[in-house]
Amino acid sequence: MNKAIIAIAGAGLLASACASDPYGYNNGGTNQTVRQGAIGAGLGAVAGAIIGNNVGGGNAATGALIGGALGGAAGAVRGSNQDRNNQQRYRDNQGRYYYCYDNRQDECYWDNGQRRY
Repeated sequence: MNKAIIAIAGAGLLASACASDPYGYNNGGTNQTVRQGAIGAGLGAVAGAIIGNNVGGGNAATGALIGGALGGAAGAVRGSNQDRNNQQRYRDNQGRYYYCYDNRQDECYWDNGQRRY
């Protein structure tokens, strides 16, 4: 039984390590939404496997799936808040606001979320 818990927890950690960054921050920047979501999914899968094995029917796989989903969602929310705090707000010459990440003028977005080129 303990080998099953270790195998499921390891699978959860490996799955969270494969999280991709669709916003292109792998080239020197940081996207906390992706990073924190992956960490949360991995930790949630491990905790869920342990709890699922010890509570109820003793199903570690179900616990790992539920824990991974909840942990990933919680981590993504936390990371999104950190990303929002890292944004700098600017105004163009027409009075429209836009946001840039980490003072990088090449990574800017309008208020509605569209990328500013």
